[in-house]
Amino acid sequence: MGQGVGLYMEFRVLGAVSALTDGGEQIPLGPAMRRSLLAMLLLRPNTAVGVDRLTEALWGEEPPRHSRTVLQGHVSRLRALLAEHGAPAYGVELVTQGRAYLLRLPESLVDAHRFEELLQLAREQRDPGDAVSMLREALALWQGPALAGTVYSTLLETSAHMLQELRLTAVEELADAHGRLGEHGTAATVLHTEAIANPLRESLIAVLMLALGRAGRRSEALDWFHRTRRLLADQLGIDPGAALTDAYAALLRADTPQTSAAPAPVGTSPTLIPAAEQQETHRAQESPGARETPAPAPAAPHHTVAVPQLLPRRPGGFTGREDELAALDRATAAGAGPIAVITGSAGVGKTALAVHWAHHHRADFPDGRLFVDLHGYSAVPARDTTAVLREFLLALGVPAEQMPGSPDAMGARYRELTSGRRLLIVLDNARGSEQIRPLLPGGEDCVTLVTSRDRLGGLVASDAARPVPLTELPPDRSTALLSAVLGPDLVAAEPEAATRLAELCDGLPLALRVAAARLATRPHGGLTAFAGELADEHSRLDLLNVEDTGVSAALGLTVHHLPEPAREMFHRLGPHTGATLDTGTAAALADCPPGRATVALDQLAAAHLVVETGPRSYVLHDLVRLYARSLAPGHDPDALLRLLDHRLHTLLAACAAAEPGSEPCCALPPGARHSAAVRTFTGRQDALVWYSTERDTLRGAVEAAAAAGMHDRAWRLVILQWPLILWQVHDGWVPLLEQGLASAELDDDPRAQSRARALLGWVLSEEGRSEEALAQLEHAPALAARVGDTAGEATALINLGVELIRHGEQERPRDLLNRALALAEGAGLTETVTLAHLHLTHLFLAIGAPQEAADHALRGLALAAPPLAAPRRIVLRTLYGRALAATGRTGEAVRQLDDAIREAQASAYEEGETEARVVLSALANR
Repeated sequence: MGQGVGLYMEFRVLGAVSALTDGGEQIPLGPAMRRSLLAMLLLRPNTAVGVDRLTEALWGEEPPRHSRTVLQGHVSRLRALLAEHGAPAYGVELVTQGRAYLLRLPESLVDAHRFEELLQLAREQRDPGDAVSMLREALALWQGPALAGTVYSTLLETSAHMLQELRLTAVEELADAHGRLGEHGTAATVLHTEAIANPLRESLIAVLMLALGRAGRRSEALDWFHRTRRLLADQLGIDPGAALTDAYAALLRADTPQTSAAPAPVGTSPTLIPAAEQQETHRAQESPGARETPAPAPAAPHHTVAVPQLLPRRPGGFTGREDELAALDRATAAGAGPIAVITGSAGVGKTALAVHWAHHHRADFPDGRLFVDLHGYSAVPARDTTAVLREFLLALGVPAEQMPGSPDAMGARYRELTSGRRLLIVLDNARGSEQIRPLLPGGEDCVTLVTSRDRLGGLVASDAARPVPLTELPPDRSTALLSAVLGPDLVAAEPEAATRLAELCDGLPLALRVAAARLATRPHGGLTAFAGELADEHSRLDLLNVEDTGVSAALGLTVHHLPEPAREMFHRLGPHTGATLDTGTAAALADCPPGRATVALDQLAAAHLVVETGPRSYVLHDLVRLYARSLAPGHDPDALLRLLDHRLHTLLAACAAAEPGSEPCCALPPGARHSAAVRTFTGRQDALVWYSTERDTLRGAVEAAAAAGMHDRAWRLVILQWPLILWQVHDGWVPLLEQGLASAELDDDPRAQSRARALLGWVLSEEGRSEEALAQLEHAPALAARVGDTAGEATALINLGVELIRHGEQERPRDLLNRALALAEGAGLTETVTLAHLHLTHLFLAIGAPQEAADHALRGLALAAPPLAAPRRIVLRTLYGRALAATGRTGEAVRQLDDAIREAQASAYEEGETEARVVLSALANR
């Protein structure tokens, strides 16, 4: 779309969170996390929202360690997207205010603001017709559930609930306005859909009952009362409140106005109460205040209606899943004849959840429980729908000799027998929506549970099925499952091993149960020993199979039923080295265009073999990856090489974005493959977020490269991570850097050895391991000089000089730093020149030469203009402040330190901000 200014701009939170411009074209906001950030800012337009509040909204009470960096990255990308799509032309600007962010914009651009304005205007209208027009315009702004597409958090859920409540209020007011116009039938139509979706909202049901009564549909209105009363008793254990009981009493007295009802049929009176309703009135008069009972059920068919009991036994050792059970409760209480679809990967426990819930709610279904395994993902053929209907009809009491003769007749009979009854139907292991539809019951009081490895989007769209996604168990629930199966004493004796075992099983209930079965047959083994065996990727899948039950068998059935593009892609994923996966990486693995990879990954996500986490980004769990590797060992020997070269291309792009203007520390190896889908980065924060997210995957790539003897790739994969190492130096980098050095030595590349030793030495120094640091740093300059690597030699000299300063030396560090400065200036290496000035400033401050320190700091600052590394510039400014203060120029020193603090806040560089504040505080106390 470029830099062109659109025709208008609009922000939506009443539905999927989105931003639109240029005739309604959506701005590609990216993952749910970024949409959630935008939602929080749109809910408080023109108001600063603190980092802590945004962090809570995006991650809840336990944010990840690098949440600040991730948040900064999303802010940076969102700001860039708004600028790219002409937002400033409409007064839209995302600004930073200290430790907060503010989205400045005209509030009329936000649909929620326009909705509330129209709602308020409608309330001020004397003419109900004008109120109807405004309320309809307001409700037309809604495109779905509020804040859809955001992450789950208490803050966002509360905000969405408040907006939904306001919408329902607007619906009730619209019905009231229609009623004032005498349009009671229209009012009932407006309310009916909302009542189906909100069956426990008593005020809404009460208004609907009165509208139906005034429209001459009193029987329907009374039915709504009884249905709601039963739901309140079953779900909440309470009686109807005043609004419902008052509406019910009014209907029984037949005192609702009929002036605007449809004309009564000839020979009737508009106030005549049908016989069934006369019985209701009679009972109400005989027992005032008594609880009314539902009208008698329809007479039974000519045969005896049986009460089927087809549920399997309750699953043993079931634990956890409180959130999913609550979601099932909500899904099965929504509307008439609700359908809940439990979806998830193979072995995640879908059937166990459905059967456990069914047993727990047995009393809610006095007319019986039906169950069938449809074998959608099974070694045997899928069940024929006609055969299932026959089984259900037999269970419902239809004699074999009276069985209808055709599938359509069977379906009609099934729906007839389930109408007016409270039945639970569990349709397990469905492959597609077409398997399900003929088996849906006819009664509004029936509940259907479906389990499937497919998302069954068709059933959601056509029959309002409610998805209940099921994911892997978290660590605490995984260990609880092990305790339930093995006994708590065994797990309590080795808690760390139990946690490790849960991690190696990916939180998959099937894998955990198989592991428990293995342990139960090994009386002399323990959790620690077994976890050690599982840690070996080569044997893990074998250990998680018992006879014909296990992870491989379950995953194999899913793969067997995949469409061809997805099946081919799955066979190519084995060499992947981590959990995160994007379209470009998949395209490199499969040696196919990115578009084809996207199609295949979407199909794999629909089958729950990968988990979609954002546009073109996915997660591939270890057990799934290992199974993919087991399908075609050695099938494509070049796949790992393509993967590693794709990673190198991406790392080079990330380096350039994270440290713009920096000199590349290495080039691609000879013969490196071209990569067709290299990720692009919008700036430093975007690149650093990617580095952090991909760290484990990159470590796996280094290990795979080294194991395959591709050491020229392995050491590059290590040292190209230097931007993240720079920002998170105390984060356990030594083992990775040691692997990089070992690969550089095996590759017999002195330049690579110098770079690896210099970086490793610096990290060891920062960790306080001085002797180990010097052992690496003393060798680095000569290695670089041997191959004419001026940039590497200068960097190595600087790192060695810094470590010697920490040892208290002065003369040798000054010589090393000046040599580095001369080399860098001669080669035009601006960044390295800046770094040399920075450390010379440190040195001269340490030896009591503040004027020389100030000179070097000023020369460094002149070179370190943005977009060079923010940390370096902030440190230089802080050192300059110290040097100025030491020469008596206190006012200038304070200005430099204030600037350092502001830049550190803008860059989220907390260590730099702290250091500058310490120096500033020391000045104030002099």
